[in-house]
Amino acid sequence: MRISELIRQHVAALRALLVLTVLTGLLYPASVWALGQLPGLHDKSHGSLVWDDGRIAGSSLIGQSFTDADGAPIAWYFQSRPSAAGAGYDGLASGGSNLGPEDIVDTPADPALLAAGSDPEAAGFAPSLLTRVCTRSHEIGLREGLDGSRPFCTPDGVGAVLAVLGDHHHDGTLTPRRVVSVNEPCAAGRRTSVFRTEYQGVPVECARYGEDYSAGRIVPVRGDAPADPAVPADAVTSSGSGLDPHISPRYAEIQTARVAAARGIDPAAVRDVIAAHTTGRELGFLGEPRVNVLELNLDLDRRYPVSGTAAGA
Repeated sequence: MRISELIRQHVAALRALLVLTVLTGLLYPASVWALGQLPGLHDKSHGSLVWDDGRIAGSSLIGQSFTDADGAPIAWYFQSRPSAAGAGYDGLASGGSNLGPEDIVDTPADPALLAAGSDPEAAGFAPSLLTRVCTRSHEIGLREGLDGSRPFCTPDGVGAVLAVLGDHHHDGTLTPRRVVSVNEPCAAGRRTSVFRTEYQGVPVECARYGEDYSAGRIVPVRGDAPADPAVPADAVTSSGSGLDPHISPRYAEIQTARVAAARGIDPAAVRDVIAAHTTGRELGFLGEPRVNVLELNLDLDRRYPVSGTAAGA
């Protein structure tokens, strides 16, 4: 290739680089910024921030926790949907847990580390998606004064899952020889399951740390919980982004009595505020009705203030 031809190609490439830099690196961002300053778009382009008494309380697009310094839910606030984004509602770590419906067996904690004072996570405990859902539903049931039971959950809020070990037959059947409740670690002096005494005539054992039950057939136990649990799904599962600022009207309803009692007001007054912050389906048929938790809690503070609540918002 001639030197002149090589120089011509490089000059053309440099011109394209300069033109695209101006268009995509300067003009396009400047145009988007200018559009964001127009009336009706300004608030959205600045993060849809929600202000309260001259301070930023949050964003109407990003959820947040309403808990005290120890992480316990504040009684007079509606609680948000769970979040798997970072430590919770972290916009820099947006995402779900990436756990699926087959994630039903917990990774147990080392009992020696627990005895030494380590918290369960530091001791190696990793709950399955099923146990996370069961635990949340159980806790919400206790907090809201309703039945927190769910199918495939034990009464104390872990995944009801058995490992059935025995003789496999050519027709696909299995004759149980040993049955273990894999998500129930054995406590000191206990060798049997609490939630299930037997399975097909075989006593059910609790799980012993360090034993491998992967050779067994994993059997979820449905139990006698209602098919439609009192605690709705959005109360126990996180959204795909982990940033969802909304809850369902049903989840708001089961929290109404607690919030009303904590604020000393009639539940009907709380329901009126919920209705004011409930958005219907988009275009009348897309999505589901939803309640913005931050806006709901701030409105309750304005209408029915509780002493000392400012630090919890």
